[in-house]
Amino acid sequence: MRLTDKKVLIFAAPFFEDLEFWYPKIRLEEEGARVVVAGLGEKVYQGKKGLTAETDGPAEKFVDEPFDAVVIPGGWGPDKLRLNGSVLEIVRRADAANKVVASICHGGWVLISAGIVEGRKVTGYISTKDDLVNAGAIYEDAPVVVDGNLITSRVPADLPAFCRAIIETMEKQVS
Repeated sequence: MRLTDKKVLIFAAPFFEDLEFWYPKIRLEEEGARVVVAGLGEKVYQGKKGLTAETDGPAEKFVDEPFDAVVIPGGWGPDKLRLNGSVLEIVRRADAANKVVASICHGGWVLISAGIVEGRKVTGYISTKDDLVNAGAIYEDAPVVVDGNLITSRVPADLPAFCRAIIETMEKQVS
């Protein structure tokens, strides 16, 4: 177990992309990480394909907690997450502390709203490309793009590369 003693926050919001939530959550837990699920106030959210995710509390509850990584799944949830000040603060603080900030698919919208993409290499679902570029990011069409602590991917098919990059980057972190 490569991530024993590591703590990860993953966001859940209405109509998250099921695989982009569950695959990283299970994979990180498999490596020994403690995964905390933060939402927007509801206890349970339903994914686009019908799977549900139960939260450990609203994002506001976790603003002052330290995490080794923050994961932002895609789907339609990021459109709601990006409007929440606590979500944005968690992402900004993790980035400022050089902790892993990992986003897939439409999760890049949260990165944009948090103001952390300017001058950084990223990828995301193709429909977010213009948004990312207009926010100052350098867009690359690749399964996973790692720019320091920032890890981004495009679609569910990229999840193996996405999770490998998260795990490898977290292993190199100094807690």
